[in-house]
Amino acid sequence: MAISPINTDYLNSTAGRVSDTASTKDLEDKLNSFKDILDSKTQETESEASAEEFDRDGKLMEACKQFEAYFIEQVFKEMKKSVNLTQSEDAATKQLMSYYEDNLTGEYAKMAADQQENGLAQMLYEQMKRNMS
Repeated sequence: MAISPINTDYLNSTAGRVSDTASTKDLEDKLNSFKDILDSKTQETESEASAEEFDRDGKLMEACKQFEAYFIEQVFKEMKKSVNLTQSEDAATKQLMSYYEDNLTGEYAKMAADQQENGLAQMLYEQMKRNMS
């Protein structure tokens, strides 16, 4: 039984496939490495975007509550004008009473705006959020 000599073309082609496989493996490793880096950056960007959106939403809701408090304060002041409670004739006393009444009215308005769950601030917030998106 005679063994034929091994063809050099066959050896070269086999060696080429082995080296191609090795370079393909290296390329796959590099691509997977880049994919991992890209995935981590994407996750960081998404978390930063969600944090920014949460911060923006919080600021928007706070502005809506401030507007509601201002609106309620104006309503309270107009209601107060319809009733004359100040009995004093002294100008300084009237000015001082007016100052404290305005501050008290403002605080009542803030409390009323904070205690309402589905009030004007909530409706305004939802509308503005839809328009911002």
